[in-house]
Amino acid sequence: MKPQVVFVLGGPGAGKGTQCSKIIENYTYTHLSAGDLLRAERERPDSEYGQLIANYIKEGKIVPVTITINLLKQAMEETMKKDEKKFRFLIDGFPRNEDNLQGWNSVMDEKADVKFVLFFDCSNEVCINRCLERGKSSGRTDDNRESLQKRIQTYLQSTRPIIDLYQSQGKVRTVDASRGVDEVFADVKAILDKEG
Repeated sequence: MKPQVVFVLGGPGAGKGTQCSKIIENYTYTHLSAGDLLRAERERPDSEYGQLIANYIKEGKIVPVTITINLLKQAMEETMKKDEKKFRFLIDGFPRNEDNLQGWNSVMDEKADVKFVLFFDCSNEVCINRCLERGKSSGRTDDNRESLQKRIQTYLQSTRPIIDLYQSQGKVRTVDASRGVDEVFADVKAILDKEG
């Protein structure tokens, strides 16, 4: 069975992680966050990529695609090995740029089916305020105004064109993410119930 993938995209603070948590409570998806996988790899004492990842994250830049794809592929394979019924994945925060997309297509094109992109649309101001609020308790080194300005710029320059590309293929499902968690999830549920 090929993994079935839904890419979850949106600006920093759009609520991707929060909504993915609600999805996995209600559906048989496995949530893979590119950012969480990278942060976990950065913390692993024997990681060959740890320092490199740390530097990229601190600068608000996108980590080289080969590292991210290997971590995603490994996580999908491990999940499916443990339970063959777990073949549906939410990949959160990926692909973030053209390089990510080309890397995914060259490595994963035959190995996984991308069903659609779940796009959490939210204004930059809402995103920044949510991240600053989260930063008070998250311990994330990139939840500060300076890093956020860079992350928003990176998102607008690099990720938005990817969303537009999938949009032109009819593969984007957009949710207004500026509202409360439950209102947003009601829309997400409607999409998932329809898409299967």
